[in-house]
Amino acid sequence: MPSPLSLPKYRPDIDGLRAIAVLAVVAFHAFPTWVQGGFIGVDVFFVISGYLISTIIFENLDKNTFSIGEFYLRRIRRIFPALILVLAAGYVLGWLTLFADEYKQMGKHIAGGAGFISNYILWNDSGYFDGIAEKKPLLHLWSLGVEEQFYIIFPILLFVLWRSKLNLFVITLLMAIVSFELNIYETEANPIAAFYSPQTRFWELMCGSLLAWAATHKNEVIQYIDGWLNKHPSVAPYRKQAAFVGTPWKHVASFAGLFSIVFGFFQISKDLSFPGKWVLVPVLGTLLVISAGKGSWPNRTILSNGILVWLGLISFPLYLWHWLFLSFARIIEGETPSREIRAACVLVSIFLAWATYKFIERPIKNGAYSPYKAPILLLLMLAIGSLGYAVYRQNGFPARAIAQKYLSYTESIKMTSRLNECFDIPYAYKKDGNWFCNLGDNTIPATVFAYGDSHALSMLPALEMFSKENNINIQFAGTSGCPSLLGIQSMRGSAKIEMHDCQNLNERVFEYAKKAKIGYVILINRWVYYTGSESRPHEINYIARAPNEPISKKSSASDFEWAVRNTVERWRGIGVKVAFLEDIPQQLHHPKDILPKGRGAEKNYMKYSVELGEHTRNQSWVNSILRRQNASVINLDDVLCVNNRCPPVSNSRFIYFDDDHLSIDGSKLVYPKLKVELRKFLEN
Repeated sequence: MPSPLSLPKYRPDIDGLRAIAVLAVVAFHAFPTWVQGGFIGVDVFFVISGYLISTIIFENLDKNTFSIGEFYLRRIRRIFPALILVLAAGYVLGWLTLFADEYKQMGKHIAGGAGFISNYILWNDSGYFDGIAEKKPLLHLWSLGVEEQFYIIFPILLFVLWRSKLNLFVITLLMAIVSFELNIYETEANPIAAFYSPQTRFWELMCGSLLAWAATHKNEVIQYIDGWLNKHPSVAPYRKQAAFVGTPWKHVASFAGLFSIVFGFFQISKDLSFPGKWVLVPVLGTLLVISAGKGSWPNRTILSNGILVWLGLISFPLYLWHWLFLSFARIIEGETPSREIRAACVLVSIFLAWATYKFIERPIKNGAYSPYKAPILLLLMLAIGSLGYAVYRQNGFPARAIAQKYLSYTESIKMTSRLNECFDIPYAYKKDGNWFCNLGDNTIPATVFAYGDSHALSMLPALEMFSKENNINIQFAGTSGCPSLLGIQSMRGSAKIEMHDCQNLNERVFEYAKKAKIGYVILINRWVYYTGSESRPHEINYIARAPNEPISKKSSASDFEWAVRNTVERWRGIGVKVAFLEDIPQQLHHPKDILPKGRGAEKNYMKYSVELGEHTRNQSWVNSILRRQNASVINLDDVLCVNNRCPPVSNSRFIYFDDDHLSIDGSKLVYPKLKVELRKFLEN
């Protein structure tokens, strides 16, 4: 039996703080309008974890009793039991309820969760056509990935530094500063990376580590401060106040910390640049609360309350269970579940968290010693991770009953296979070659160039059919979030992102068409994405005439109107005819969301489709501008809408890839009408 690591004295107030953090996260996920910043509970967890685990490391290093092997065995006994159970439950629930592509993704996330790399997998999944977050039952494991990656690296690093007799506090402080600066930079340059990357999150755990070092070396800290005061006589009058800090100021610190955390719950929102500087609110608040000690009044009376302590003890399994059930409820219902269903999910999660803690976690962690516990847990984790990987490799086991039941629908949710060849080509505006593709016979000189954003991509199958049927070569290029309008810049994400340098890409198309003697251009875009719509507000990808700053919805609309007029004038100035394709109806839901599990799809899909009137209102302003130009305009509403509704399904097949992009089937559906209109355009 190995010698146990020395553990810090138990602090019930920290469990109370854990309870507040997990309740905020659960409330945010179940009732987001109640606690809009509840997601910062994860940041509170990071600091607590950094403090507690680092306290163990520092105390045992000082006593020369630290064992890396024993440290990791404790982590296995602490983390693995509940996680294995939740991953297994996700595997079973996914088998019963998910379509093949959904279950394939679930399998990848199970494997990622078992390997503690969920944050990297979710980071890579966060593409333009990625599914909605609410339909990823293991989304919340990203934070566990960050935490465990920290504990794979940090203890070994500290041990090496300690053996080298280097200053652990100073080096930890420097690493925390570097990580924080990376967080600030990436939040502006690449927000998704800033959210999921361990390099931009480690500083939060290191803040807890720095506090742990200060608490472990309290006498050294006091001696340092006393020596500093002796060397600076000018601050001598404040020595009494400095000595007074030990009592009332602890209460003030705890109150200030709690206020900071609660302030963040209600004032921080997902619309802010997060983590960035805003994450300092929960991090500093947590540091103040912990540093105040268990004797401070708020910690002793509020945080050490029996109910909060109990919730804190079950906080880890509660965090694991709650999102799994809320996400599957969203999937099964086909839309946001009712308040009653969400409340039931929370109650079931609390019960299962208690049962997991009482009957699984405690016996394994605190029960009689056995050398077989950790190896068995490792084998179980390897098994569940392998099962997840098998699901991924087998494409979600499409022969399952639920997948077969809706096979005709799910098979139709496809985008063109030429996405990588024809679209989002990195740095297309300056790449030497292969920055566009040929939709027809490339031995035939091209006379038509089609380009635009991802809505142009969704029309690619129809354009390809037209090219081949009419023996012409249409050339195509496009980038997501880049309207095919001359003289403007897309502000999607950041104008600094070269891949979305729409202005230069569009100028390249213009110069190429002039040189290649292209006679016709077809402009296809999600027009309201750049202007907004009163009838259907959504996130706007602003556009601006560089260097027109600052940008706003109003300036984006005026620039859009100018750009449409300027685009037509410039094309016609070199003898090129222009055709605008008005945008398709944008659905209210992702197409698979109209297939609630256990309900008949055919009788429900029309209920969830967008009304023709709403679609018309949504597009009216941009369409009026397109129609006022000296250009051809193509509208496909009469094909996509019937009986004053525009359904996402036709003949038991999805015609939409998601809520606003046509699938291959949708593109083929509109082809007969598009063919007639394009022939008219080319014959004029």
